[in-house]
Amino acid sequence: MAGRLQGKKAVLTACGAGIGRATAEAFAEEGATIVATDLDLSKLAGLKGDLRALDVLSTEAVNALAKDVGAIDILFNCAGFVHHGTALTTSEKDWDFSFDLNVKSMHRTIQAFLPGMLEKGGGSIVNIASGAGSVRGIPNRYVYGATKAAVIGLTKSVAADFIRKGVRCNAICPGTIESPSLDDRIATLAKQSGEPVAKVRQAFIDRQPIGRLGKAREIAMLAVYLASDESSYTTGQIHLADGGFAL
Repeated sequence: MAGRLQGKKAVLTACGAGIGRATAEAFAEEGATIVATDLDLSKLAGLKGDLRALDVLSTEAVNALAKDVGAIDILFNCAGFVHHGTALTTSEKDWDFSFDLNVKSMHRTIQAFLPGMLEKGGGSIVNIASGAGSVRGIPNRYVYGATKAAVIGLTKSVAADFIRKGVRCNAICPGTIESPSLDDRIATLAKQSGEPVAKVRQAFIDRQPIGRLGKAREIAMLAVYLASDESSYTTGQIHLADGGFAL
């Protein structure tokens, strides 16, 4: 199918790499007018659309973007960080940063762009959560799991509050996805454990029931569906794309 998002304007966060970039590309391919953002503007090179530097930790910056962009049809919240640690190794700084980036950033963007959606009579918000959190407990992902469980709660609350106003809000829960972020995490774990990078990567693969890592494009196409009118009867739901990890 082509043109599934024709005539729609979308704002996306964390489009510099991985799921965010793949989704920006997919939205553009399907006809959306995109405003692609990232903390590092240089990482957006090659994308089609309105490319903006954005610090999602800044309420002022998010509000300024919303005022400049105007009313939109689609909001895709992808910014996030995977912290490794347990309750005994997670500092207050780790906790505060993770919740600020993984959860409060979504609060900022939703609060900034939702009024425009309501004025237009509808819209679709798609949040990236995770299979880690309320779906499944993952070792060594204490604060990360807590933040992603919060994203699911936030998603359901927005969906419930505005279900009669034409605004839908859904969450995608990816499994382990091939990305520069995963490469960095693997390199860090290899350094910490003293294990070869290839062995650490294989361990990630071996824990996937489907036998491989996911691809960012696979998540992006699910986001296209949730952003499109094809999913007009779907709101407040979590959508697992995890290679069977939660089975």
